[in-house]
Amino acid sequence: MPGPPRADNRPPYARIAGHYRDLISSGELSPGDLLPSIKNLANEWQVSTATADRAMKLLREEKLVKGIPGVGTEVMAGLVSLSSGSERHERSKRTQSSWGDGEESSGHTAGVVAVPEDIATVLGIAPGDDAIRRSRVYRDTHGIVSHSTSWIPVEFARVLPELARSERLKGGLSLDLIAQATGRQVVQRVDEETARIANAQDLKLLELEADTVAAILVLTARFLDADGQLLEYGVDLGAPGRTRRTTSEVLR
Repeated sequence: MPGPPRADNRPPYARIAGHYRDLISSGELSPGDLLPSIKNLANEWQVSTATADRAMKLLREEKLVKGIPGVGTEVMAGLVSLSSGSERHERSKRTQSSWGDGEESSGHTAGVVAVPEDIATVLGIAPGDDAIRRSRVYRDTHGIVSHSTSWIPVEFARVLPELARSERLKGGLSLDLIAQATGRQVVQRVDEETARIANAQDLKLLELEADTVAAILVLTARFLDADGQLLEYGVDLGAPGRTRRTTSEVLR
């Protein structure tokens, strides 16, 4: 038999935001629908207007709703703009750019750093050993799409020193440059998607307030060569409210 329901220990603003987030994600609230006014929300949930306003602010940050002066808070159309590292790699091969429609990237940083334990496990090295880390933020007209980090074996810095420089690469993505310089092509990709509540570091990278409570999607991709050796490990943190969509052909 199922146990008793778990107590909801989230702060009131997070509970209110979660309630309307669920209504939006389930389709019970559709794009264009209006949410209750701040005053009505405060009365309904028996909270202060400041708390009700904070809940709506969180939904606005997640790009689920937008405020319309003189009208109210309106449900936005779903955003389908969160790409995985594999999709960006495929896009780069087709268009020589990793950007999606209406996207741009900024905040490019790179360097040789000591890797944390979780990354070391994927790279097959010891925690604290060196690897190349490249990071950038993808944005569109709605704000941040994702924060993207590429972890690359340090050996490639010798043949491609630009991989460790804090500037946007020329001539393609890092994997394209590695293939051109070494002949080692990607022949296998391993993709994973995990949902989690954003931690303090996630919030900082996604430029959200430190006390924000939000779910994010974490997309990882391992790119392997013909010998099964790792060429790159990509980690994308999707901004709250972003949606992943894939389309497949159905065989008959």
